[in-house]
Amino acid sequence: MPTVLPRVALLVLVSFAALAADKPVIKYQAPASDADDRPIATAITIGPQGSDFALRVEFNKTPWGEECKSRCASVTLFVDTDDNPKTGMRLSEGALENGADLAIVIQGVRDYQDESARVFLRVKAIQFGDGAKGVDSGDVIADLDNRHDTERVQSDGNTVYALVDATNATLPSSKSIRVVYHPAGAKALQGKARGMMSTGGGKVDIFRKGKLEGGAKKTKG
Repeated sequence: MPTVLPRVALLVLVSFAALAADKPVIKYQAPASDADDRPIATAITIGPQGSDFALRVEFNKTPWGEECKSRCASVTLFVDTDDNPKTGMRLSEGALENGADLAIVIQGVRDYQDESARVFLRVKAIQFGDGAKGVDSGDVIADLDNRHDTERVQSDGNTVYALVDATNATLPSSKSIRVVYHPAGAKALQGKARGMMSTGGGKVDIFRKGKLEGGAKKTKG
């Protein structure tokens, strides 16, 4: 079963310079589902925290563990890290994913070994060069899970928290980023948040010393 973090995790506050406190970049009203449907992301919050992108994703049900068995979360978020549709991924004409420089994949995984299976939460970051035609065209720059990377991948109930290193020299950056999420069977959604080159205002403050803590710090700009 998913590890339940201390109650303080429920008090996490997120602030952005250009957004109201704790306001997701993307919100999605998931349709009614049954036990065979995979968990769907319903709220996505992202922003810079130091040299990382801090990410919080809320699901309509538990995204990993024994509860979802072999139908756990498998969600891909596309991030245009320089908010420039002319660089990065190029899919079909008019696709919102065009321009994405990074994909963040969140998966609830079952690792079968002999007669048993280990369950864990996985977060993978894939970087795209200009003209990439799909997720398989990118380079994996981070492959994290909540067994070995507890300071970067955590969960609390239906919510996943992750820190993705954004210091790769070839990853473009800007004052704003564009995030795209395409729920299964629905239209793609997009939203904007502060980028790594933004200054002033607040910052995402999700992780500290491997634990989730409340209280978003603000800096003077």
